[in-house]
Amino acid sequence: MRTDRPCMVTLSLACVLVCAFGVQRMSFAGAISAYNSVDRLPKIHPDYSSTVVPPNIAPLNFVIRESGSAYRVRIHSARGTAIEISSRSPKIAIPQRPWRELLEKNCGGQLSFEVSLKAAGSDSPSRSDEQWSRFSSFQVEIARDAVDGFLVYRKIQPAAGAWGSMGIYQRNLENFGESLVLNNGYLADGCLNCHTFCNNHTDKMLIGIRSGEYGSSALLIAGDVVNKIGTKFGYCSWHPSGKVVAYSINKVTQFFHSSRDEVRDVIDLDSLLAYYLVDSQSVKTSPSIAKKDRLESYPAWSADGRYLYFCSAPLSWKDRGVLPEHYDQIKYDLMRVSYDLDRDQWGQTETVLSATETGKSILLPRISPDGRWLLFCMCDYGCFPVYQSSSDLYIMDLAAAEEKGSYEYRRLAINSDQSESWHSFSSNGRWIAFSSKRQSGAFTRCYLSYIDEEGDTYKPIVLPQKDPTYYDSCLWTYSVPELVSEPVRMRKEKLGRVVRGSGKISVDMPITMATPRAGQLPTHEEPWLGGRE
Repeated sequence: MRTDRPCMVTLSLACVLVCAFGVQRMSFAGAISAYNSVDRLPKIHPDYSSTVVPPNIAPLNFVIRESGSAYRVRIHSARGTAIEISSRSPKIAIPQRPWRELLEKNCGGQLSFEVSLKAAGSDSPSRSDEQWSRFSSFQVEIARDAVDGFLVYRKIQPAAGAWGSMGIYQRNLENFGESLVLNNGYLADGCLNCHTFCNNHTDKMLIGIRSGEYGSSALLIAGDVVNKIGTKFGYCSWHPSGKVVAYSINKVTQFFHSSRDEVRDVIDLDSLLAYYLVDSQSVKTSPSIAKKDRLESYPAWSADGRYLYFCSAPLSWKDRGVLPEHYDQIKYDLMRVSYDLDRDQWGQTETVLSATETGKSILLPRISPDGRWLLFCMCDYGCFPVYQSSSDLYIMDLAAAEEKGSYEYRRLAINSDQSESWHSFSSNGRWIAFSSKRQSGAFTRCYLSYIDEEGDTYKPIVLPQKDPTYYDSCLWTYSVPELVSEPVRMRKEKLGRVVRGSGKISVDMPITMATPRAGQLPTHEEPWLGGRE
């Protein structure tokens, strides 16, 4: 590997630099000629060692959790100028322009990080090489495949039956820029969630709204036009054509356990699937996706639009207004049903993977843009994996299933002992974003993981922050991370005006044998039941 001449960040003794963390940083002239070798990796947070990162990711700032009076970090690769940072603070802020250049020149290669520190109590202004220690270097792989430039997620503080502020935000993954899409201050502190995009683009998207003052609705954004649909959509999925949106109608209730690590829990007392036809502005359903004796939820279209995948559990109790005693035995199967877009016709449902076979509840199917991989999670029971530490991510090869005639799945290597959920694919299918509680067990954070051609995933990275200690004191949970190729450009003020306005697209549920109440859409009289992550 070629050794490049270091690019030193130098300051005269008369110059003071205040970094983004408010900590004075200064460098020491010259390289360290002698140091003590420490035969282990340094303790850093977040731990980025042995990860695979996108070639367009923001700097991986980190904090060195080793005691010292001064710190040095050298980042280098086979090509380009090395980055050298000297700091009195253990917080390491990597300059963005040199970082971006180093990633671009070494796409598909490797970065090496060398961390050195000066012993604590060694405060003499003169350089004393024998007081320096250097740890074993750690490496970060740079993928050839870029990640979509933006990540959209909901931020909400952990809540039980009520909440305070919440909002949908978007983050530029190439830097640290975060901007608000819409928060509940624009709708009298109601609830907003379930943002959904068509083919990883923001020109067609949906946002679910629940408000005690302005009612329940869905915001449909198409280009520079936004309309309010006069009913709430639950979990949604866009048909790849952009002409149809499949969505769930859920009668959700939250309940609480008297004693366990996570006391909150959620159950669907009733649910079905429906679909919205964009051109005709009409809502329909079908007996295939709305059976009276089943609970249907979490729709997900196949990449070619020929199948709708969804989760379904038997509705085994009579009173749909009462929590059943055997709530912990409710487990969802993974199903699919064929659909003909031109004829607007549904086929027969088929079981892809049964809860009887897995022993677990199968939830949140998402399919890669090339149609090969089906990503889902499984937990011990129920419909809401974020409240269960048993929830893990699994993958299924749909192409292999077509050849073998059987569906096989495997647990991903990136799981932790805490809940993993709310996953999505990038537009090129090489990255997945997901929420995990692995840091604390209490707060969900967004993670990115590389997935290769064989469906293998690699050690994930937490969404990078400018201040690497940000998550230590952050009281927000991050949920439903969706990767998109461009930012949401619709102004939040316009979205808020549409929510508060009287204009809306009125829709009626057609009368079918599957309709819960003939000719009517369900009402949502309890908008406060929205403090779920």
